[in-house]
Amino acid sequence: MATLILVRHGRSTANTAGLLAGWTPGVALDERGAEQAAALPGRLAGVPLAAVVTSPLQRCRETLAPLLAARPELELHTDERIGECHYGDWSGRKLSELADEPLMKVVQQHPSAAAFPGGESLRTMQARAVDAVRDWNARVEQEHGADAVFLMCSHGDIIKSLVADALGMHLDLFQRIHVDPCSVTAVRYTPTRPFVFRVGDTGDLGALVPRATTPDKAVEDGGNAVVGGGAGAV
Repeated sequence: MATLILVRHGRSTANTAGLLAGWTPGVALDERGAEQAAALPGRLAGVPLAAVVTSPLQRCRETLAPLLAARPELELHTDERIGECHYGDWSGRKLSELADEPLMKVVQQHPSAAAFPGGESLRTMQARAVDAVRDWNARVEQEHGADAVFLMCSHGDIIKSLVADALGMHLDLFQRIHVDPCSVTAVRYTPTRPFVFRVGDTGDLGALVPRATTPDKAVEDGGNAVVGGGAGAV
């Protein structure tokens, strides 16, 4: 029943250049991305974090640097399974050029059938990311208890695929999900189903502070949805 906070990295130099970065080395945050990263500690103020896990890529590490500076007690863990999709021969190419590739239509409309030349399939990407989340969720809960909160900093397609999994959506629908740079997505996992609390949130995150037990929380923690929608944050 731990809560996972997924942070997409801040805006990068590849984002502003319109490039599909993938695992291309040297892709850093741009000026706006650095500002977004600097604001992250304030947005997460009051939210206790039991663990912080990152993609190994530079733009994710740079996004977390201000948060780790503000909370020196936190140890940073790296997990390649939440690294960007391996786009293979598409890596580093302009998105405007890739739009004309026949495969792009598959990526957009039937992503579960899409495999990037010289890279991996979107199905493989989702599977490894879901495995990572499930492993870390179990580890954090075992070490820190059922009310623990942990954070992962990853990439747009990874986060969208994780949201699709949490919502019980087929991967073919994951392109309907949007997450902005440095946005926050929050999922609480229970023994019977995940609950999605935020998707692509770029605002205040105070409502993610764990609450004392309330009727709503008791229902959620038991694995049942709140009929009627619930009372919201206290």
